[in-house]
Amino acid sequence: MPTPLQLAAENGHESVAKLLLAHADIDLHAKNGWRPTPLQLAVENGHESVVKLLLARADIDVNLKNGWRPTPLQVAAENGHESVVKLLLARTDIDVNPKDRTGCTLLSWAKYRGHKHIVELLLAHQAI
Repeated sequence: MPTPLQLAAENGHESVAKLLLAHADIDLHAKNGWRPTPLQLAVENGHESVVKLLLARADIDVNLKNGWRPTPLQVAAENGHESVVKLLLARTDIDVNPKDRTGCTLLSWAKYRGHKHIVELLLAHQAI
């Protein structure tokens, strides 16, 4: 069963996410088994406003993987969410060279999926 924050993140309900995030004890990394974290869900669905809310929390782990699920940056690059990729690349704690379970990098996924603008963003980043 998904948590309320997972549902808000997945469906882009910014006001609900904001209300839930006001509670210091909210579990930002709730997985509920193989279910994605709230950040992974917001990123996967391109909900930029919810991603911003989650990234504003000092205790968010932007590189967290969940089982077979890749990092949020990998999800954003693979799905072509350029604005979300920009938000994540602006973080100093972001891992820009993660590999998925098959050994592919986010750059290779963005290229494979034909996301030219994301490939350009990634190549412009100093750590890639």
